[in-house]
Amino acid sequence: MSALIFEQMRQDVATILKEDVSQISDEDNLVDWGLDSIRLMALTLQWQRAGVAIEFSQLAERPQLATWWGLVVAAGGGGDTGHAGH
Repeated sequence: MSALIFEQMRQDVATILKEDVSQISDEDNLVDWGLDSIRLMALTLQWQRAGVAIEFSQLAERPQLATWWGLVVAAGGGGDTGHAGH
């Protein structure tokens, strides 16, 4: 995968949190869903391997899907948004 799409990002987060993808909204604080530094590092590495130039510290600063997607797009790693708001 050379570019990350929003819905794949959402699915990756839901999978690592062991939650239903439909339950996590774009603006939810993912820490409230149980995201910890270990899981966040795993997501960061997964997305970096997919070609997204993103850093752990960027994601940790504001753990929300909408914010993360903005970072992915700004880094040039976002493909089809799959997200009407972006």
